[in-house]
Amino acid sequence: MCHTLGFVEAYQQYKTLQIWNTVVGETIASTTIIERFTNGQLFIKVKNSTWRMELNFRKHDILLKLNAALEGVIVEEIIFK
Repeated sequence: MCHTLGFVEAYQQYKTLQIWNTVVGETIASTTIIERFTNGQLFIKVKNSTWRMELNFRKHDILLKLNAALEGVIVEEIIFK
């Protein structure tokens, strides 16, 4: 059972990384790099502080769109760095 759960979690993480660009769009995707996704937290490196501020304003909407695309609450928090 544990192995199955581990596989499901790994697949969800992989899927999250794959759909990031589609969910946020080309402009945001070009200014961000996914650092890691662990324990429901998605860490995103941002090009500069201006973009980081903008993305923090949009965080809630991005989170909703991301989880809608994943068909569940997979990403609990997005941390822009």
